Amino acid sequence: MSFAASNESVHVRAPGKINVYLGVGGRHDDGYHALATVFQAVSLYEDVVARQADDFSVTVRGAAEADAVPLDDRNLAMRAAKLLATAAEYDGGVALEIRKSVPVAGGMGGGSADAAAALVACDALWGTGFSPARLHDLAARLGADVPFALHGGTAVGTGRGDQLNPALARGRFDWVLVTSDEGLSTPVVYAELDRLRDEEGALADDPALSLDVPIPVLQALRSGDATQLAASLHNDLESAALSRRPDLQETLRHGIRAGALAGVVSGSGPTVALLCADPDVAEAVRSTLSEAGREALHVHGPVPGARIVG
Repeated sequence: MSFAASNESVHVRAPGKINVYLGVGGRHDDGYHALATVFQAVSLYEDVVARQADDFSVTVRGAAEADAVPLDDRNLAMRAAKLLATAAEYDGGVALEIRKSVPVAGGMGGGSADAAAALVACDALWGTGFSPARLHDLAARLGADVPFALHGGTAVGTGRGDQLNPALARGRFDWVLVTSDEGLSTPVVYAELDRLRDEEGALADDPALSLDVPIPVLQALRSGDATQLAASLHNDLESAALSRRPDLQETLRHGIRAGALAGVVSGSGPTVALLCADPDVAEAVRSTLSEAGREALHVHGPVPGARIVG
């Protein structure tokens, strides 16, 4: 393959996500669960700058938890860059600088956003010219949330969450995110969900291979009505996240008392997403929670996926 790289560096921005709805099937023999989810990309971003280099490296800045981000092949952005290089038969490297805003291990797909941004940045930096469909295929090999971070907007994810179909979402939805200094491991939360279900006998021994998103969730998104959507927020992982972090229950209650329509643990947590009626209410909720000593951010969605900046 020929390469037409002309830039010394490329800057890409990719959004974090909220799971508006997350249904989780039983654990299969391969360790995976069938998922039915609705992702919404929100205005909290990861920035990745890719620079020409002979080898592969990653640096991280901007997050209090930056020390918890691996700088080797465990880093999803590093793996994304190497995967693209292999697919393109590119024999150079890249120096990736990740500027984090999405909480580390917060259930908002920050690592997946980094990987999506790295794919787009390296494709532009190296001049590989991969199509969006080809980049999607590579993203799906990296993790269930990475394809969505490429595309952004609002989408239904099925299978392991990587089979995406755009969902019509009218208007703007305002959220207050309450972050946490202490992250939650996604595998640990899934294992806790399996344990709770085993105790309760909640699922059959032969789990379904696919799940569906309930129609009321999609109708609420199409309506653009935050009150209607608030009634449909759901996360099967929430019980497991609350089992590991009971304090999140008080965060949810506090947000509702402050004026939010409804709240949900995002993904595997511990970030709590509070849906508000409009921007003014969201800002008031954010202010109330911040004054109470909580780390609260006002964001909105849907927003686009990974994009080159500048």
